Amino acid sequence: MSTLRPTARTLQIACATVAAALLATGCGRSDGASADNAPAKINSGKANGKLVMWSMGDPDKALLSLAKKFEQQNPDVKVQITAVPWDAAHDKLTTSIAGGNTPDMSLIGSTWMAEMAAMNGFQATPASFQPSVFFPGQWDTTKYKNTSYGVPFIADTSVIYYRTDITTKAGIKGAPADDWTGYLKDLKAIQATAGKQNPKLRHATHLLTGFNAWLFWLPMVWQQGGDIYDAGTKKFTFDSPAVAKALQYYSGIFKDGLSPNDKSDQGQNFQSGLIATVQQGASTGGNLHLNTPQLDSKWQTMPLPKGTQSAGLAGGSDLAVFKGAKNADAAWKFVKFLTDPKNLAAYGDATGNLPAAVQSWSEGKLNQNPKMAAFETQLKVTKAPPAITTWQQVADAIDSELEKLAYGKATVAQVEQTLQSKATSIGTGR
Repeated sequence: MSTLRPTARTLQIACATVAAALLATGCGRSDGASADNAPAKINSGKANGKLVMWSMGDPDKALLSLAKKFEQQNPDVKVQITAVPWDAAHDKLTTSIAGGNTPDMSLIGSTWMAEMAAMNGFQATPASFQPSVFFPGQWDTTKYKNTSYGVPFIADTSVIYYRTDITTKAGIKGAPADDWTGYLKDLKAIQATAGKQNPKLRHATHLLTGFNAWLFWLPMVWQQGGDIYDAGTKKFTFDSPAVAKALQYYSGIFKDGLSPNDKSDQGQNFQSGLIATVQQGASTGGNLHLNTPQLDSKWQTMPLPKGTQSAGLAGGSDLAVFKGAKNADAAWKFVKFLTDPKNLAAYGDATGNLPAAVQSWSEGKLNQNPKMAAFETQLKVTKAPPAITTWQQVADAIDSELEKLAYGKATVAQVEQTLQSKATSIGTGR
């Protein structure tokens, strides 16, 4: 599954409504890569033949429109795009790779890349694709064992949304503090106004618990200058000071009553004024504008609080060409076409997806919307989760332990020990 993945319809709303209202070397293979993983070479000349692609979610009109443009520039090629529901996509992709019955290319959820690359499912990325074109964290989502097996297409990350009408009554001028010490102080100031200056307010924020809570907690570790996995030693580092600090932040927000520990809808709570801040992706802004346009002047966005450094999570989807592609040359040419900054900007404007190419943010309408500025800032400092084939199992363990913290059923020390033990037992896979 793509991390932080809104639905296609929601994404269309996010940019089509909100935005309207509102390094330089080829990737290639690593020195230790086998000849089988050598980067493909894109031939000169126009694409031709039949090109079969799978996209994810609902039928994507903007993608189909770009395919028509590609066909006009390459009269001898015919692009066939099939939409695959997200809930069926993972199994369909792995089954097709295992059975040697893949299309030529597909959109791939970024957290699936390592698993499917390990299955020998993808061709390595041609050296003509420049990593410096893309946000560094997004490029890293394409990597497995230091080799890139795709090209970033849809970026995704989260920022802090805050209700200015609520924060102002807490004495906060402008955005809440941009560091964790100050941010927590501001959350407590906001909480003190609940039922008083802000009669409807119940909690200063709403942290996610349970499924996919790791998406919002992992950046806290990076913000402390640490990580949960050391790629050099291939060992997990949940027993590090940075992890302990991130767990303390997460646990403390619940202990201090700053966040509910239920699974009520964060977006709805923010919209209703029951919470003042929430960490979410771009689709939240689209939903706010669609459902409550009267609140457009009462909310704003900011990057995530920093610790010793700024950091966020790189999610989204990448474009990959399968090892068994029948028309790999046309597929790579289509990937090159789709990820051209101008085309990617047009796609972002039409759908609400955040472009993975840096230049796209100045090509399209996104930079005209002040509420999207925080996303661009955040994308510059995002990181990809560990590129290991067992990541989903590790992520599930994190979710389970974070839920214990939220309900006060475990201490930070216990969670640290349990996560280190569980992750070590799960291992890193292939």
